[in-house]
Amino acid sequence: MSYSNKDAEGLLSHEEYEAVKSAHHPAIYSLDKDGLRSLALRLEGFRDKAQTFARHKRREVKGTSDARGKSFPGTADHPAKRKQVFAQALKVVKKERARLHHLEAKADQVDAAHRALYRANKFSHHPAAGSIASAGQRDKGGAPKRVCTPGAKIGSIMKANARVQAKRDQRPN
Repeated sequence: MSYSNKDAEGLLSHEEYEAVKSAHHPAIYSLDKDGLRSLALRLEGFRDKAQTFARHKRREVKGTSDARGKSFPGTADHPAKRKQVFAQALKVVKKERARLHHLEAKADQVDAAHRALYRANKFSHHPAAGSIASAGQRDKGGAPKRVCTPGAKIGSIMKANARVQAKRDQRPN
């Protein structure tokens, strides 16, 4: 369940509320990488403390733990709500850190691609042509052989094939 700023202000102390408030829309964009990291650590500390109190209060209600004394009145609901407020703010901070990380990684990839392109253009992929073209293949001399098959031979081969086919057609199945 998400909590509004008014609900969060009612649940938290001034210091805690300022940390949660700096994890939301306009204030989070003014933080740099280290600021986001320290804010995440503070919110994790607040969340863990509220979670510990909520667990202890639930154990008191069940009867499996002793009471903490007068310093911790109320039910387990209040610390559980506080924990949810901190968890919600922490989720926002982690998403912003991931977004900045992806932007930084993308910029690094673009930079690496530019460097690779520049480096590839330094090397020639083909040797220089030189001042004149080479002579190419050498001629062996002589005219190409011309094979001339006489028409009578072509006809006789065709007739022989016709005879063989006729013989096959005459065979019984």
